[in-house]
Amino acid sequence: MNILIVGVGGQGTLLSSRVLGKYASLTGKECKLSEVHGMAQRGGSVVTHVRMADKVYAPIITMGEVDVLIAFEELEALRWKHYLKEDGHLVVNSQKIFPMPVIMGLEKYPEDVEEQCKSVKNCHFVNAVKLAEEVGSAKATNIVMLGAVCALCNMDKEIFAQSVTACVPAKFLELNQKAFSAGYDSVK
Repeated sequence: MNILIVGVGGQGTLLSSRVLGKYASLTGKECKLSEVHGMAQRGGSVVTHVRMADKVYAPIITMGEVDVLIAFEELEALRWKHYLKEDGHLVVNSQKIFPMPVIMGLEKYPEDVEEQCKSVKNCHFVNAVKLAEEVGSAKATNIVMLGAVCALCNMDKEIFAQSVTACVPAKFLELNQKAFSAGYDSVK
């Protein structure tokens, strides 16, 4: 399975990739990760490639080979959707984070992002920030998204929940377990 996680610095994409890596190991799969941080500390794009299979030879996913694209921000979904396979899943957090050129008034944020994303056959929008806030903190948005991906891709819910437990700090465990369930239930 080839998973591409895209977002903006600070959204938890890196933790999400670690959870997916743990899921792979718990299911007996090999996993390779590749992270591109760019200007993440300044709100720039973050892209993480996650590849899991019986044998993985390279960490980078080529265009047209992504099974699941997890977009933590709408514009990032639009920027990366061409990496999806024809029958791939696009899972998008319903959140707009304006990039610096938009903030500075040099460019406009596209008004039709959702319509463009819906050109993908298996496109799913999740109001992950709202769901995370409902369970206790917007900081758990990434785990809400992983719950949705688990459900949409028919991944093993119990093993995925164990992966979350293994990767989040103990003091945030209850919050993240609730966030995972909220994401899972939101698309079932």
